[in-house]
Amino acid sequence: MKRSLIIGIMGGGNATSDDLDRARRLGCLIAQNGWYLLNGGRDAGIMAASAQGAAEQGGLTIGILPGNSARQASPHITVPIITGLGNARNGINVLTSDVIVACPGGPGTLSEIALALKNVKPLITMGFSLKEIPGIHLDTSDLHAADTPEAVIEIIKRLLTTGRVLLC
Repeated sequence: MKRSLIIGIMGGGNATSDDLDRARRLGCLIAQNGWYLLNGGRDAGIMAASAQGAAEQGGLTIGILPGNSARQASPHITVPIITGLGNARNGINVLTSDVIVACPGGPGTLSEIALALKNVKPLITMGFSLKEIPGIHLDTSDLHAADTPEAVIEIIKRLLTTGRVLLC
């Protein structure tokens, strides 16, 4: 039996209203496709907006929280995972996700992008593009850019049909 696809949404705790709107719409679309949404779990920025969108559609949301309690969790997180790991939880975020969608963010988001690339996870940037990273040779079949949530979903569907994402 195959499990549902886990889409990791990474992005900043502080975000513009446009970025928050895109993250919320992306969360809605993820849930409408029957996929699970995973993020950093906090009630802030991209994390809160994407979880809200998925929850509005009845979707399952998984929050990988940095602290020792669920106090900072978004009320839209269905499954809070309490790690006590601080920023080290970023590795869990990436490794647990089948596809990573990176929204605008700060150093934490950059670390998740690096971990996704290092672990050869399909990575989609939404609202920005990684044109060139000096000294790093990227497999372009695992790196994609999209401007809208709808374009992200189309890329994910294409990755599924081409076998770039495999569910066990």
